Amino acid sequence: MTEQNNALPDDADSFNPAASSLAGQVDRAVMDELLSIRSSIDNIDATLVFLLAERFKATQKVGILKATHKLPAGDPGRESAQIARLRRLAEDAHLDPAFAEKFLNFIISEVIRHHEAIAEDHQISSQQA
Repeated sequence: MTEQNNALPDDADSFNPAASSLAGQVDRAVMDELLSIRSSIDNIDATLVFLLAERFKATQKVGILKATHKLPAGDPGRESAQIARLRRLAEDAHLDPAFAEKFLNFIISEVIRHHEAIAEDHQISSQQA
């Protein structure tokens, strides 16, 4: 296996944080600094995944509540307010607000898809009871 192929782990358990196609091509001090920064990025990425999992656990509860009370999966007023809020937060954090909006829109579309599935399951369960 070449060094370039080492940069692509087979699964999460085989992740090598030192994997890089730059190894051996860059001054060792530069590589050490790069790996240190990447380690921070890896930690942030892991935190993001766990935070997203927590967020989806909460939105699942919302989906169940909506299905139980026959509420629509989406709430355009809430979604618009959240997008505007996230854009402001992004600006304050010096993050591109358009990126933050795209990210939230992706999450919202996934949440709505989950809510629709929960509503469908709830409707089927209700019909069978």
